Amino acid sequence: MTEETPGFEEKPDVPSGATPDDAEPQAASPSNGSTGSSTEGAAPAGDASAQIAGLTAQLDQVRTALGERTADLQRLQAEYQNYRRRVERDRITVKEIAIANLLTELLPVLDDIGRAREHGELVGGFKSVAESLETVAAKMGLQQFGKEGEPFDPTIHEALMHSYAPDVTETTCVAILQPGYRFGERTIRPARVAVAEPQPGAQTVKGEETSEASASGQSGHSADDKDKENGGPDEG
Repeated sequence: MTEETPGFEEKPDVPSGATPDDAEPQAASPSNGSTGSSTEGAAPAGDASAQIAGLTAQLDQVRTALGERTADLQRLQAEYQNYRRRVERDRITVKEIAIANLLTELLPVLDDIGRAREHGELVGGFKSVAESLETVAAKMGLQQFGKEGEPFDPTIHEALMHSYAPDVTETTCVAILQPGYRFGERTIRPARVAVAEPQPGAQTVKGEETSEASASGQSGHSADDKDKENGGPDEG
């Protein structure tokens, strides 16, 4: 048996090169380690919340800027479309004015062709050239108007002669001195015409005749009614 020496206590083994005092800090180290890890775990959670809030604010700013840029782009696109339509409209207007001016210069030539046709002088090569010119003018949009017997319209007719006629009921074009021409909705030259109006007293006389006829008819009906009431006319 081994005898224990009184006055001595057993101590834990200490590695070589280390002092006995090193054992106590090692025993206390687990509690310090656990405290440190909890502190380090709490700090990153706060940093993540701050980062999320910052990213949200930046996202809102980007969305606002994107909305502003989109509105600017839409406004510019609308202005560009309006500009294109305005330019196209001006281009068409300028083209129509140029064609109308050209056709206006050709009207005297067309009048000469018409007079030559009326007098039977439109023959041979001159006839072919004249018909070609009229065809080209018609393709460009030139339209001739003005006919005898149509009502007088001061917006498209120019009255050069005036007379009265018993067989008309309103101011009527009785002769076309020069035909009118239009290009689209534009009147290049009004038709120059001779007009006739109803006789000044014709309507009055006609109205009196109508009144007399109606009065005589009414008197005849009254006499017939009176005879019927008396049992008919007296027989001789």
